[in-house]
Amino acid sequence: MPTNPSTDSFPTGTGTPAVGSARPGAPDRQARAVWSVITGMYAAYARQDRGAIDACLEPDATIWDSATARLLCGKADLDRVRDARPASGEGPEETGLDAYDPVIDVFGDLALLRYWLRVDFAPDASGSPLRPEIVRNTAVLRRFTDEGWRIVHLHEDVQQVGG
Repeated sequence: MPTNPSTDSFPTGTGTPAVGSARPGAPDRQARAVWSVITGMYAAYARQDRGAIDACLEPDATIWDSATARLLCGKADLDRVRDARPASGEGPEETGLDAYDPVIDVFGDLALLRYWLRVDFAPDASGSPLRPEIVRNTAVLRRFTDEGWRIVHLHEDVQQVGG
């Protein structure tokens, strides 16, 4: 199981490949910019700010969302899945999201990011703690001249079901 360091600090040297590696890694400035898109998206999710989440996504982005087996193609597909999710108060209450352990490579105007996401839940009605959900993620981002980095593909892979 991966460790869970604080997301308040960016890991030094993240994405730096071994000498002779096929991976290009990413200069620290670019790695920070790419990582900030992901952490900004989850901060917007915690605030329930759909507009701010959407600002992190290219409108035609593809997503393997953990809530459905079908590949989502664009905002209309994503909105359909969002609208079908349980309403607040139905199911376990999320109390925190923590994205961590990023590995970032930049290929010109494309970035490949691999990271873990931990979703924590409030105790159940009896006060018993609920197990966190652990999700392995891969994101592809594109750098747009006017808008900076935006997610063009996101793949969520639940490794430990929470609740």
